[in-house]
Formats: sequence, C-alpha cells, structure tokens
Amino acid sequence: MKLKKILGLMATGLIAGTMFTGCGGGGGNAVKDEGDVKLGVITTLNASEQKLEEILKMVSEKTNVNIQHHPIIHYKNLSSLQMGLESGSVDEISTYQSVADYLMAKNSKFKIINQHQMNLSDSFCFALRKEDGMLKKEFDKAIESMKKDGTLDKLVKTYITDVKADDPPAVELPHFDGKDTIKVAVTGDLPPLDLVLADGKPAGFNTALLAEISKRINKNIELLDIDGDARAAALTSGRADVIFWAIIPVDDRPKDIDTPEGAVLSEPYFTDKVVHLELTK
Repeated sequence: MKLKKILGLMATGLIAGTMFTGCGGGGGNAVKDEGDVKLGVITTLNASEQKLEEILKMVSEKTNVNIQHHPIIHYKNLSSLQMGLESGSVDEISTYQSVADYLMAKNSKFKIINQHQMNLSDSFCFALRKEDGMLKKEFDKAIESMKKDGTLDKLVKTYITDVKADDPPAVELPHFDGKDTIKVAVTGDLPPLDLVLADGKPAGFNTALLAEISKRINKNIELLDIDGDARAAALTSGRADVIFWAIIPVDDRPKDIDTPEGAVLSEPYFTDKVVHLELTK
C-alpha cells in the first residue's frame, strides 16, 4: 500500500495537477469523463515531458491506480499558453493560483474551474550545483531568517496576495563593490512570480526575494533571461549558478525523481496550489 501511495502521489504531484482529473476507487463524487477536454500546460515548470511519461507508465505498471487524464498540449511559456486558451486550441489551462489570480485581475475573460480541483500544490525553491554546498547554506540561512523576521510574509503579501491588474513594480537588485556575483536564471514570463517588464527591468516576487537574499548574503545577483526548458542545462553547464525550481511537498517521495542531475535544492520559500482556468462564457 505504501508503494501505491507513493507512486500515486509522485504522479499527481509531479505533474502538478495538469494531467489528472481523478483516481479510481473509493467513495465521494464521481469525476466526469473529460477525455475530450484539451488541457494546456507549460512544459517545463517541473519535470520534463519524457519524465512525466515515464512516471505515468510506472504508475500503470506497478499499481492498480486508475488514472484519467486530459489530452495534453504543451506550451513553452505563459504567453503562448494564454493564446492557446483564447484561440480555442485548448479548453482549459493549468497554472498556479498566484498566476491565475494575476491573470484574472488583468482580464475578466478568465475564471477558475472549481468542480475538479484536486488541491495539489508545489513548493518553490532554488536548485544549485552539489559542489556549491556553501552557497546553498547561505541561501538556506537567508530564507530561514526571512521566515523568522516576517520579511518573507511581507513579500508574499506585496507581490502575490495583494495582486493588482497593473504589472508589479520593477525591483532593483543591490550591488556590492568587490563582492562575488551569483548568476540566477529566470524565464521572465510567469507573473507575479517571475517577470521581466517590457523595458527589460526585472519585477515580481522572485526578483524581490533575490534582492533580499543578495543583501543577506552580501553577494551580487545577476539575472539571466533564459527559456524554461534550458534551466537545468544552464545550471549543470555552469552558465547559471542558481535556477528556480518546484518540488512536491511530500516527505516520502524519492528525492531525485525530478531534481536536475548534479543539483541540490534549497529550503522551500513559497507553496502554491495548482488550478485550472477556462474562458468565461
């Protein structure tokens, strides 16, 4: 039973609610057959497409979990995901609650679908190379101190909870003469978490978080604008020192199931649930 539970959690969590609408067995409300509903997802928020297929196959072979799933259409970023929904290429899109709130604040045409939410969530953290253990300790210490003194809660309130229709304000990263520079890869297209404004200035919660970490570890932060699917390669190749990552908050899941090879993960700094959006009728 434990293996079945772990594999089921791995499958639903890793795919972050995007692939699954329900599991067989047990009581409760029946999940309607939505096999014809096309679902749009951003491919690279967590595990690769190949890894997702491997997990799904593993669950099918090793457990009796009955999994229903949408036909999935993958998109490279949030902008193309929205276009897919608005053009009718997909019927629903899957994203994080914070992103959904931001989209709905800016455009009343989007609404959250409530009838088949599974209350799945991801925890956000940083991925660093294993050999950079000291840097990981510095990031962990900064995150922990921000939790204790209330700074992290204030950043969440400013950039996520109190979301508005306007773009988040630009965030200026501090600079320390003669200090080391840490290169952090960002996609710039997942507001209000990760955003590069039209004028090229970084904004959003993740940038504000990095600015505060920079002050606490007394190191400079340089942002690298990079495609989401190139994050892991940028880290392992040395192009970037740190990348943003998301993990499933399940204590007994195998730790290497979706972590980039040769990487270690920082303490999580934010958890967000997964929701589906559709166009208002």
